[in-house]
This record gives sequence, structure tokens and C-alpha cells, in this order.
Amino acid sequence: MRNDIATIAGNQRIAAGTWEMILQMPRTHEVRQALGKIRPGQFLNLKLAEHYLRRPISICDWDEERQSITIIYKVVGGGTQAMSRMSAGEPVDLLWPLGNGYDLEPAAEAASSAGGAPLLIGGGVGVPPMAGLCRRLIREGTDGSGDARGGSGRPLVILGFRSAEDAFYLEHFERMGARVIAVTEDGSMGQKGFVTDAMRALQEEQGPAYCSSFFACGPEAMLRAVCEAMPEGIPGQLSFEERMGCGFGACMGCSCRTKYGNKRICKDGPVLRREEILW
Repeated sequence: MRNDIATIAGNQRIAAGTWEMILQMPRTHEVRQALGKIRPGQFLNLKLAEHYLRRPISICDWDEERQSITIIYKVVGGGTQAMSRMSAGEPVDLLWPLGNGYDLEPAAEAASSAGGAPLLIGGGVGVPPMAGLCRRLIREGTDGSGDARGGSGRPLVILGFRSAEDAFYLEHFERMGARVIAVTEDGSMGQKGFVTDAMRALQEEQGPAYCSSFFACGPEAMLRAVCEAMPEGIPGQLSFEERMGCGFGACMGCSCRTKYGNKRICKDGPVLRREEILW
């Protein structure tokens, strides 16, 4: 964990109540090394003036060359409202990178043994961590020509939103080379329904082995439904949302029960494996 002062390079609205903030990190060798060690699914804790607790925000993506971090947040309260009013050039106090991120090795092993590609599922504010994960999976699963080299290959991404006005980053995933399925609850864009409806449609079309592994992030109800809809035996990792106090495991305020005892979402998570979760 590091404590650095970043500078806002950009802060713009990208969907209804949803903002993208680009943080320019200090241009030091140590920061560049730390950026190279980020795992998709980790988060940062952002300090805001006049707010006692820091705000935990998922790391959407990062750029080691430019030494920048991108975060996406939804305005839901006073803290995120204050963030939406911040401008380029303002300093931001960060604790980063925090938490346990996604492990890419199971995806590569599953693809090598069973074939197929990984499935990434993001719901609403659970979409951002999928961006950095998708980029890493593509980078490690293909060569420069896009041919699988025994890794995970080209991911399939299902993105779920309430409506078209809430949707963001579809083109971002497509530019990376992912196959994207958009789902909205009201049918105003893409398929109508929930991410699990898209999953069931894929299974009907391609059979139970339509993906080799899966990664998901979103509300707990969505994560549970995803696990119930996913055939047994397919490895999965899920990122949980939880209110946090400290963000690094000291206060025990975000503990959850697993098959292996209590785990802290901020420290042992937010990413947990499918088989350890107690619903």
C-alpha cells in the first residue's frame, strides 16, 4: 500500500450520474513499479476535504507509461457529489493499490484444458474493474496477431445496465478486441433483461461449456444469480461491494462469512472465488 498525492487530469460525466476521473500519478520510478504490480479488481481509497472517511473506488484501468490511473464512480451521496465537482489540476490524496484482485492464472489454465474463452460480467458500477481485467486477459492470452497462444484468448463481456442512459464503456471494450453483449432492464439498448438472461441464451446456443471461466463484479444479488446460472465446475471469481471503514483490514468492519471462516472484503477481497462463498 502506498500513500501518494495524484493530480486530476480529467473528470467528466460519461453516463447518467456516472463520471470518469483520470488521475496523474507522481512520475517516479517507485510509482511506475507500483503501477506494474496492480492486479485487476484492486481499489484505491480517496481522501476528500470535509469528509472523515476515505472513499473506496475500484481501479478501472491504469497506464504504466503515462503513469496514470482511471477510476469510474457513480454519484450516490455527498462524497461522490463532491468528487463530481473536482476539476483538472486539483490534488488528490490516495491510498493504493488496496485489496485482493483477480487471479488470471485460473483463466489461462481453464482455457488450456477445456478450451473456450473467459466470460466477464459487469453490472452497473461493477463494470469498471472489468476494463483493466479485459485488457490484461487479452494481453496475456493472445499474441500480437490476436491468435490465442494457449492462454485465455478473446474474452466475452456481458455488461448490464438499467437503461441506455446508464450505459458506458461498450465501445471501450470493443476497441480492446472483446466480444460485447449489452443488456438493459428496460430494453432501451441491447438485449432486454438481466445479465443472467444473456448467460442463459449463450448456454442454449453453445451448450454448458460456452465459457472456460468467469469473472463478475456488481451488486451481491447479481453475483448470486450469476453463480446460480453458471454451470457447476466452471471456475469463477467475484468482486463484492461493501461499506468500508479503513479499507486495509484494520477495523474489521467489512467482514463476511466464507467456507474458510470470516474474511475482510477490503483485505482478503474484494475478489473471492466462487467455491468459497456462502450465500
